[in-house]
Amino acid sequence: MAEHKIGIIMNGVTGRMGTNQHLMRSIVAIIKQGGVKIADGETIMPDPILVGRNEAKLRALAAQAGVSRVTTDVDAALKDKANQIYFDAQVTGRRVADVTKAIAAGKHVYCEKPTASTTSAAYELYLAAKKAGVKNGVVQDKLWLPGLRKLKLLIDQGFFGEILSVRGEFGYWVFEGDTVPQQRPSWNYRKEEDGGMILDMFAHWRYVIDNLFGKVKSVSCLGATHIKQRWDESGKPYKATADDAAYGTFELDNGVIAHFNSSWVTRVRRDDLLTLQVDGTKGSAVAGLRDCVIQHASMTPRPVWNPDVEQPIKFFDGWTRVPDYMPYDNAFKVQWELFLRHVVKGDPFPWTLLEGAKGVQLAEKGLESWAQRRWVDVPALDP
Repeated sequence: MAEHKIGIIMNGVTGRMGTNQHLMRSIVAIIKQGGVKIADGETIMPDPILVGRNEAKLRALAAQAGVSRVTTDVDAALKDKANQIYFDAQVTGRRVADVTKAIAAGKHVYCEKPTASTTSAAYELYLAAKKAGVKNGVVQDKLWLPGLRKLKLLIDQGFFGEILSVRGEFGYWVFEGDTVPQQRPSWNYRKEEDGGMILDMFAHWRYVIDNLFGKVKSVSCLGATHIKQRWDESGKPYKATADDAAYGTFELDNGVIAHFNSSWVTRVRRDDLLTLQVDGTKGSAVAGLRDCVIQHASMTPRPVWNPDVEQPIKFFDGWTRVPDYMPYDNAFKVQWELFLRHVVKGDPFPWTLLEGAKGVQLAEKGLESWAQRRWVDVPALDP
């Protein structure tokens, strides 16, 4: 058995997303399954080293994960030639400096989004990686959610005919923290710590729209800070300075109109925490995180507006669930396996730091639109 052992520097994985999605459900899961099989008798085996500022937290997490290597010295980890990949899941404000050091050290780079707080900084990371000749990627996990994979299948099969519009509804109620504990970190609601719904979620909407529906041409965005005071992890009140909701409309090059409502201050009455409704001339679909339902043009009811009588049509009954055509693995794990194959075997991996810069760009243009209260063009970034 030929085994490619790959040292992975995992910086910032003591946070919620880093621990759950990237360490436990991706890297540890890959190790437990015997690595990534790339051919008969040939596998890739991750060898993670956990990096952070709190050694006690790192050692506790390492014990939970069954990982033997931890360090608080990122520079020492970068000097170790056994470590070929640098992964960053830190808060946005610390990402650029450490990713830049990793590129300079000749490491392949894979990191969370947003890759930076400004388009220029995110684009410079891409250019630096390109110049250094290191393989690079950015997490774009929602592309591998079962619901969106079913949606992509429908698009590829021509189910919709001409796609006319996309409507995304995302979010849930994040408790303020005074009576019920908050379920998101407090920095998310501080603009001075790179918090904010637009910077957080427009990076997601960019790659979802670009990869499924068409290239973003322009944006109109209104943000809001609906809740002005929250309570932090220690129970102390603080002023919320970042936007906790965003209402964005995107015009695509192909004429499709996409609108996304993103909110941490909404109570869910829909099929899932994220739903995407796609309407086309031949049919419509509504996709959640895992499920997708469709209504063909031939099955579309013909409602008549009459508020004086009870609605005779049961609209939810006219939709059909798309079957599970295959088993669906964790979305983060799927992309990790693709990146590992990219590093070891050179398999294609189009989700580079350039795509990360595009996500930051859309957030920046959204903020610009909000500030100026107008439509803003989204120019192409030079590859």
